[in-house]
Amino acid sequence: MPVKTPIYMDYHATTPVDSRVVQAMLPYFTETFGNAASIDHLYGHAAKEAVEKARDSIAQLINARYSEEIVFTSGATESDNIALIGIAEAYGHKGNHIITSSVEHKAVLDTLDYLTGRGFRASVLPVDQYGMVDPADVGKEITDETILVSIMTANNEIGTIQPIKEIGRIAREHGVFFHTDAAQAVGHIPMDVEDMNIDLMAFTAHKVYGPKGVGALYVRRRRPRVSPYPVIHGGGHERGIRSGTLNIPGIIGFAKALEIARQEMEDEGKHLRELTDQMFKDLQRRIDGIERNGHWTDRLPHNLNVYIPGVESRAIVLDLREFVSFSTGSACTTARVEPSHVIQALSLTEERAHSSIRFGLGRFTTIEEVQAVADKVVQAVHSIRHRFLRAASAHPA
Repeated sequence: MPVKTPIYMDYHATTPVDSRVVQAMLPYFTETFGNAASIDHLYGHAAKEAVEKARDSIAQLINARYSEEIVFTSGATESDNIALIGIAEAYGHKGNHIITSSVEHKAVLDTLDYLTGRGFRASVLPVDQYGMVDPADVGKEITDETILVSIMTANNEIGTIQPIKEIGRIAREHGVFFHTDAAQAVGHIPMDVEDMNIDLMAFTAHKVYGPKGVGALYVRRRRPRVSPYPVIHGGGHERGIRSGTLNIPGIIGFAKALEIARQEMEDEGKHLRELTDQMFKDLQRRIDGIERNGHWTDRLPHNLNVYIPGVESRAIVLDLREFVSFSTGSACTTARVEPSHVIQALSLTEERAHSSIRFGLGRFTTIEEVQAVADKVVQAVHSIRHRFLRAASAHPA
Protein backbone atom coordinates (compact mmCIF):
# COMPACT_ATOMS: atom_id res chain seq x y z
CA MET A 1 0.00 0.00 0.00
CA PRO A 2 1.52 3.35 -1.04
CA VAL A 3 2.32 5.85 1.70
CA LYS A 4 0.60 9.20 1.90
CA THR A 5 2.82 12.08 0.88
CA PRO A 6 4.40 14.38 1.79
CA ILE A 7 5.83 12.29 4.63
CA TYR A 8 6.62 14.32 7.73
CA MET A 9 10.09 13.79 9.21
CA ASP A 10 10.75 17.10 10.93
CA TYR A 11 9.53 16.24 14.43
CA HIS A 12 12.37 18.23 16.02
CA ALA A 13 10.90 21.41 14.53
CA THR A 14 7.38 20.69 15.74
CA THR A 15 4.96 17.83 16.25
CA PRO A 16 1.33 17.34 15.27
CA VAL A 17 -1.04 17.67 18.21
CA ASP A 18 -2.11 14.25 19.47
CA SER A 19 -5.88 13.77 19.10
CA ARG A 20 -6.09 12.91 22.81
CA VAL A 21 -4.57 16.30 23.59
CA VAL A 22 -7.08 18.07 21.34
CA GLN A 23 -9.97 16.37 23.14
CA ALA A 24 -8.62 17.45 26.52
CA MET A 25 -8.33 21.07 25.34
CA LEU A 26 -11.73 21.52 23.66
CA PRO A 27 -13.87 22.26 26.76
CA TYR A 28 -11.52 25.10 27.72
CA PHE A 29 -12.33 27.04 24.58
CA THR A 30 -16.11 27.16 24.98
CA GLU A 31 -17.15 25.88 28.41
CA THR A 32 -14.47 26.46 31.05
CA PHE A 33 -13.25 29.62 29.33
CA GLY A 34 -12.68 31.86 32.34
CA ASN A 35 -9.58 33.88 33.15
CA ALA A 36 -7.57 32.09 35.84
CA ALA A 37 -6.76 35.46 37.44
CA SER A 38 -10.47 36.36 37.85
CA ILE A 39 -11.21 34.14 40.82
CA ASP A 40 -14.11 36.18 42.27
CA HIS A 41 -16.58 34.14 40.21
CA LEU A 42 -17.06 30.50 39.28
CA TYR A 43 -15.75 30.74 35.71
CA GLY A 44 -12.43 32.15 36.83
CA HIS A 45 -12.20 29.81 39.78
CA ALA A 46 -12.77 26.75 37.55
CA ALA A 47 -10.06 27.95 35.17
CA LYS A 48 -7.62 28.47 38.03
CA GLU A 49 -8.33 24.99 39.39
CA ALA A 50 -7.67 23.47 35.97
CA VAL A 51 -4.38 25.37 35.67
CA GLU A 52 -3.18 24.29 39.10
CA LYS A 53 -4.04 20.66 38.35
CA ALA A 54 -2.05 20.90 35.12
CA ARG A 55 0.82 22.60 36.91
CA ASP A 56 0.95 19.80 39.47
CA SER A 57 0.89 17.14 36.74
CA ILE A 58 3.78 18.75 34.87
CA ALA A 59 5.78 19.18 38.08
CA GLN A 60 5.45 15.47 38.78
CA LEU A 61 6.83 14.53 35.36
CA ILE A 62 10.13 16.35 36.01
CA ASN A 63 10.17 15.59 39.78
CA ALA A 64 9.84 19.21 40.86
CA ARG A 65 9.27 19.46 44.63
CA TYR A 66 6.65 22.19 44.35
CA SER A 67 4.07 22.72 41.63
CA GLU A 68 4.68 26.49 41.91
CA GLU A 69 8.13 25.90 40.44
CA ILE A 70 6.41 25.52 37.06
CA VAL A 71 6.08 28.98 35.47
CA PHE A 72 3.97 29.00 32.31
CA THR A 73 5.27 30.92 29.29
CA SER A 74 4.62 31.12 25.54
CA GLY A 75 7.32 28.56 24.76
CA ALA A 76 10.93 27.55 25.27
CA THR A 77 12.36 30.67 23.62
CA GLU A 78 10.62 32.92 26.13
CA SER A 79 11.61 30.55 28.95
CA ASP A 80 15.26 30.74 27.89
CA ASN A 81 15.06 34.53 27.77
CA ILE A 82 13.57 34.73 31.26
CA ALA A 83 16.22 32.38 32.61
CA LEU A 84 19.21 34.19 31.12
CA ILE A 85 18.10 37.81 31.24
CA GLY A 86 16.20 37.35 34.50
CA ILE A 87 19.20 35.85 36.28
CA ALA A 88 21.58 38.41 34.78
CA GLU A 89 19.45 41.30 36.01
CA ALA A 90 18.72 39.79 39.41
CA TYR A 91 22.24 38.62 40.22
CA GLY A 92 24.40 40.92 38.12
CA HIS A 93 25.59 42.60 41.31
CA LYS A 94 27.32 39.32 42.24
CA GLY A 95 29.05 38.80 38.90
CA ASN A 96 28.78 39.24 35.14
CA HIS A 97 29.94 35.87 33.83
CA ILE A 98 27.79 33.18 32.14
CA ILE A 99 28.98 29.83 30.77
CA THR A 100 27.37 28.08 27.80
CA SER A 101 28.31 25.79 24.88
CA SER A 102 28.91 26.26 21.17
CA VAL A 103 26.00 24.00 20.17
CA GLU A 104 23.19 25.79 22.00
CA HIS A 105 19.93 26.81 20.33
CA LYS A 106 19.81 30.38 19.04
CA ALA A 107 17.32 31.19 21.81
CA VAL A 108 20.28 30.92 24.18
CA LEU A 109 23.13 32.14 21.96
CA ASP A 110 21.27 35.21 20.69
CA THR A 111 20.13 36.09 24.20
CA LEU A 112 23.74 35.90 25.39
CA ASP A 113 24.75 38.19 22.53
CA TYR A 114 22.18 40.65 23.87
CA LEU A 115 23.62 40.37 27.38
CA THR A 116 27.24 40.74 26.27
CA GLY A 117 26.22 44.00 24.63
CA ARG A 118 25.15 45.13 28.08
CA GLY A 119 28.31 44.38 29.96
CA PHE A 120 28.05 40.66 30.67
CA ARG A 121 30.69 38.15 29.64
CA ALA A 122 29.96 34.75 28.11
CA SER A 123 32.32 31.78 27.94
CA VAL A 124 31.32 29.49 25.06
CA LEU A 125 32.66 25.99 25.70
CA PRO A 126 33.81 23.75 22.83
CA VAL A 127 32.38 20.28 22.23
CA ASP A 128 33.98 17.07 21.00
CA GLN A 129 33.35 15.46 17.61
CA TYR A 130 30.04 14.08 18.89
CA GLY A 131 28.77 17.42 20.18
CA MET A 132 29.44 16.60 23.84
CA VAL A 133 30.53 19.11 26.47
CA ASP A 134 33.24 17.95 28.87
CA PRO A 135 31.95 18.64 32.41
CA ALA A 136 35.53 19.27 33.52
CA ASP A 137 35.64 22.26 31.15
CA VAL A 138 32.66 23.74 32.99
CA GLY A 139 34.49 23.50 36.32
CA LYS A 140 37.66 25.04 34.88
CA GLU A 141 35.72 28.00 33.48
CA ILE A 142 33.85 28.92 36.67
CA THR A 143 35.19 32.01 38.45
CA ASP A 144 34.07 34.20 41.34
CA GLU A 145 32.19 36.26 38.73
CA THR A 146 30.17 33.33 37.35
CA ILE A 147 26.43 33.55 38.06
CA LEU A 148 24.98 31.00 35.61
CA VAL A 149 25.83 27.88 33.60
CA SER A 150 23.49 27.21 30.66
CA ILE A 151 23.95 23.92 28.79
CA MET A 152 21.17 22.34 26.71
CA THR A 153 20.01 18.83 27.59
CA ALA A 154 19.67 17.43 24.06
CA ASN A 155 20.71 19.04 20.81
CA ASN A 156 18.00 19.97 18.34
CA GLU A 157 20.11 19.14 15.28
CA ILE A 158 22.28 16.12 16.08
CA GLY A 159 20.36 14.74 19.08
CA THR A 160 23.37 14.42 21.39
CA ILE A 161 22.40 14.25 25.07
CA GLN A 162 24.74 16.17 27.37
CA PRO A 163 26.04 14.90 30.77
CA ILE A 164 23.56 17.19 32.51
CA LYS A 165 23.70 15.54 35.92
CA GLU A 166 27.46 15.95 36.19
CA ILE A 167 27.40 19.52 34.89
CA GLY A 168 24.66 20.35 37.39
CA ARG A 169 26.67 18.82 40.21
CA ILE A 170 29.72 20.92 39.36
CA ALA A 171 27.65 24.12 39.16
CA ARG A 172 26.00 23.32 42.52
CA GLU A 173 29.37 22.70 44.20
CA HIS A 174 30.53 26.13 43.06
CA GLY A 175 27.31 27.87 44.13
CA VAL A 176 26.40 28.76 40.56
CA PHE A 177 22.87 28.44 39.13
CA PHE A 178 22.42 25.83 36.40
CA HIS A 179 19.97 26.34 33.54
CA THR A 180 19.22 23.85 30.77
CA ASP A 181 17.24 24.23 27.57
CA ALA A 182 15.33 20.93 27.58
CA ALA A 183 12.91 21.71 24.74
CA GLN A 184 14.00 18.60 22.83
CA ALA A 185 14.28 16.39 25.90
CA VAL A 186 11.23 16.72 28.14
CA GLY A 187 8.66 14.14 27.12
CA HIS A 188 11.21 12.16 25.11
CA ILE A 189 13.74 11.10 27.74
CA PRO A 190 13.44 10.98 31.56
CA MET A 191 14.14 14.32 33.26
CA ASP A 192 14.57 14.75 37.02
CA VAL A 193 15.41 18.27 38.18
CA GLU A 194 16.38 17.07 41.65
CA ASP A 195 18.66 14.25 40.57
CA MET A 196 20.20 16.39 37.81
CA ASN A 197 20.81 19.46 40.03
CA ILE A 198 18.83 21.72 37.68
CA ASP A 199 17.85 25.19 38.90
CA LEU A 200 16.10 26.49 35.79
CA MET A 201 14.77 24.47 32.85
CA ALA A 202 13.03 25.59 29.67
CA PHE A 203 10.62 23.29 27.83
CA THR A 204 7.63 23.53 25.54
CA ALA A 205 4.46 21.74 24.45
CA HIS A 206 4.76 21.67 20.68
CA LYS A 207 7.82 19.38 20.71
CA VAL A 208 5.86 16.67 22.50
CA TYR A 209 2.53 16.50 20.61
CA GLY A 210 0.99 19.45 22.42
CA PRO A 211 -0.15 22.84 21.10
CA LYS A 212 2.08 25.67 19.95
CA GLY A 213 2.31 28.89 21.94
CA VAL A 214 2.67 27.42 25.43
CA GLY A 215 5.73 26.35 27.38
CA ALA A 216 7.20 26.45 30.85
CA LEU A 217 10.22 27.45 32.86
CA TYR A 218 11.08 25.39 35.90
CA VAL A 219 12.37 27.77 38.60
CA ARG A 220 13.73 26.19 41.79
CA ARG A 221 12.23 27.56 45.03
CA ARG A 222 14.52 26.07 47.65
CA ARG A 223 18.11 24.88 48.10
CA PRO A 224 18.93 27.14 46.39
CA ARG A 225 16.11 29.63 45.91
CA VAL A 226 16.19 31.11 42.42
CA SER A 227 14.57 34.48 41.82
CA PRO A 228 14.97 35.80 38.25
CA TYR A 229 13.73 39.28 37.46
CA PRO A 230 10.68 39.31 35.18
CA VAL A 231 11.15 40.00 31.47
CA ILE A 232 7.43 40.71 30.95
CA HIS A 233 5.71 43.07 33.38
CA GLY A 234 2.08 43.78 34.15
CA GLY A 235 0.00 42.06 36.77
CA GLY A 236 2.45 39.88 38.67
CA HIS A 237 1.15 36.55 37.38
CA GLU A 238 3.19 33.33 37.78
CA ARG A 239 4.97 34.28 41.02
CA GLY A 240 5.72 37.67 39.49
CA ILE A 241 8.11 36.06 37.04
CA ARG A 242 5.89 36.16 33.95
CA SER A 243 2.90 38.47 33.73
CA GLY A 244 0.07 37.93 31.28
CA THR A 245 -3.27 36.16 30.96
CA LEU A 246 -2.66 32.42 30.98
CA ASN A 247 -3.34 30.33 27.88
CA ILE A 248 -5.76 27.94 29.61
CA PRO A 249 -6.49 25.57 26.68
CA GLY A 250 -2.79 25.47 25.86
CA ILE A 251 -1.80 24.69 29.44
CA ILE A 252 -4.36 21.88 29.63
CA GLY A 253 -3.05 20.48 26.36
CA PHE A 254 0.55 20.79 27.59
CA ALA A 255 -0.24 18.79 30.71
CA LYS A 256 -2.15 16.14 28.74
CA ALA A 257 0.70 15.78 26.25
CA LEU A 258 3.19 15.22 29.06
CA GLU A 259 0.82 12.82 30.82
CA ILE A 260 0.76 10.73 27.64
CA ALA A 261 4.55 11.00 27.40
CA ARG A 262 4.93 9.75 30.96
CA GLN A 263 2.93 6.64 30.09
CA GLU A 264 4.38 5.93 26.64
CA MET A 265 7.89 7.42 26.63
CA GLU A 266 9.83 4.23 27.27
CA ASP A 267 8.13 2.09 24.62
CA GLU A 268 7.96 4.94 22.14
CA GLY A 269 11.65 5.72 22.57
CA LYS A 270 12.63 2.11 22.01
CA HIS A 271 10.52 1.92 18.86
CA LEU A 272 11.89 5.18 17.44
CA ARG A 273 15.48 4.16 18.14
CA GLU A 274 14.86 0.97 16.17
CA LEU A 275 13.43 3.00 13.27
CA THR A 276 16.30 5.53 13.16
CA ASP A 277 18.91 2.78 13.42
CA GLN A 278 17.24 0.82 10.63
CA MET A 279 17.00 3.92 8.44
CA PHE A 280 20.68 4.72 8.89
CA LYS A 281 21.77 1.15 8.15
CA ASP A 282 19.68 1.19 4.98
CA LEU A 283 21.19 4.49 3.83
CA GLN A 284 24.70 3.41 4.82
CA ARG A 285 24.37 0.24 2.75
CA ARG A 286 23.45 2.15 -0.40
CA ILE A 287 25.21 5.54 -0.18
CA ASP A 288 29.00 5.67 -0.32
CA GLY A 289 30.68 7.74 2.37
CA ILE A 290 27.60 8.53 4.45
CA GLU A 291 28.30 9.17 8.14
CA ARG A 292 26.21 9.86 11.20
CA ASN A 293 26.51 13.20 13.02
CA GLY A 294 26.24 13.27 16.79
CA HIS A 295 26.69 10.65 19.46
CA TRP A 296 25.87 7.06 18.53
CA THR A 297 24.36 6.06 21.87
CA ASP A 298 23.85 9.18 24.02
CA ARG A 299 21.29 10.70 21.70
CA LEU A 300 17.60 11.31 21.29
CA PRO A 301 15.95 8.13 20.02
CA HIS A 302 14.05 9.89 17.24
CA ASN A 303 17.00 11.79 15.77
CA LEU A 304 18.98 10.90 12.66
CA ASN A 305 21.43 13.47 11.32
CA VAL A 306 23.66 12.31 8.46
CA TYR A 307 26.51 13.68 6.37
CA ILE A 308 26.44 12.80 2.67
CA PRO A 309 29.75 13.83 1.08
CA GLY A 310 29.68 15.60 -2.25
CA VAL A 311 25.98 16.41 -2.05
CA GLU A 312 24.61 19.83 -1.11
CA SER A 313 21.87 19.22 1.45
CA ARG A 314 19.68 21.95 -0.03
CA ALA A 315 19.69 20.07 -3.33
CA ILE A 316 18.27 16.96 -1.64
CA VAL A 317 15.57 19.02 0.06
CA LEU A 318 14.54 20.62 -3.21
CA ASP A 319 14.53 17.30 -5.06
CA LEU A 320 12.33 15.67 -2.42
CA ARG A 321 10.18 18.54 -1.18
CA GLU A 322 7.00 17.07 -2.69
CA PHE A 323 7.66 13.68 -1.09
CA VAL A 324 9.14 14.26 2.38
CA SER A 325 9.53 17.15 4.83
CA PHE A 326 12.84 17.25 6.67
CA SER A 327 15.57 19.72 7.58
CA THR A 328 18.93 20.65 6.14
CA GLY A 329 20.26 21.57 9.55
CA SER A 330 21.16 24.99 8.17
CA ALA A 331 19.81 28.33 9.34
CA CYS A 332 18.28 30.25 6.45
CA THR A 333 18.58 34.00 6.47
CA THR A 334 16.92 36.44 4.12
CA ALA A 335 19.39 36.10 1.27
CA ARG A 336 21.69 33.17 1.93
CA VAL A 337 22.03 29.77 3.52
CA GLU A 338 24.50 29.54 6.38
CA PRO A 339 26.14 26.27 7.38
CA SER A 340 24.93 24.74 10.63
CA HIS A 341 26.77 26.22 13.61
CA VAL A 342 26.24 22.92 15.40
CA ILE A 343 28.02 20.79 12.77
CA GLN A 344 30.81 23.35 12.53
CA ALA A 345 31.21 23.28 16.32
CA LEU A 346 32.13 19.58 16.09
CA SER A 347 35.45 20.76 14.58
CA LEU A 348 34.28 19.44 11.24
CA THR A 349 34.44 21.12 7.86
CA GLU A 350 32.12 23.75 6.48
CA GLU A 351 31.50 21.37 3.58
CA ARG A 352 30.16 18.82 6.05
CA ALA A 353 27.85 21.44 7.51
CA HIS A 354 26.51 22.16 4.02
CA SER A 355 26.07 18.45 3.27
CA SER A 356 24.25 17.25 6.38
CA ILE A 357 20.54 16.58 6.73
CA ARG A 358 18.36 15.90 9.74
CA PHE A 359 15.50 13.45 9.95
CA GLY A 360 13.21 13.74 12.95
CA LEU A 361 10.96 10.72 13.35
CA GLY A 362 7.97 10.67 15.65
CA ARG A 363 4.97 9.01 17.21
CA PHE A 364 3.11 8.70 13.92
CA THR A 365 6.04 7.62 11.72
CA THR A 366 5.57 4.16 10.18
CA ILE A 367 8.11 1.60 9.03
CA GLU A 368 6.67 1.93 5.52
CA GLU A 369 7.41 5.67 5.59
CA VAL A 370 10.96 5.04 6.78
CA GLN A 371 11.58 2.60 3.94
CA ALA A 372 9.99 4.89 1.36
CA VAL A 373 12.03 7.92 2.47
CA ALA A 374 15.26 5.91 2.48
CA ASP A 375 14.56 4.79 -1.09
CA LYS A 376 13.88 8.34 -2.24
CA VAL A 377 16.96 9.77 -0.52
CA VAL A 378 19.16 7.12 -2.16
CA GLN A 379 17.67 7.93 -5.57
CA ALA A 380 18.13 11.67 -5.02
CA VAL A 381 21.75 11.32 -3.90
CA HIS A 382 22.66 9.17 -6.90
CA SER A 383 20.88 11.59 -9.24
CA ILE A 384 22.59 14.65 -7.75
CA ARG A 385 26.01 13.00 -7.84
CA HIS A 386 25.44 11.97 -11.45
CA ARG A 387 24.43 15.52 -12.43
CA PHE A 388 27.52 16.90 -10.71
CA LEU A 389 29.87 14.48 -12.48
CA ARG A 390 28.23 15.21 -15.82
CA ALA A 391 28.58 18.96 -15.29
CA ALA A 392 32.18 18.56 -14.17
CA SER A 393 33.07 16.53 -17.26
CA ALA A 394 31.39 19.07 -19.53
CA HIS A 395 33.35 21.95 -17.95
CA PRO A 396 36.73 20.56 -16.83
CA ALA A 397 38.95 22.85 -14.79
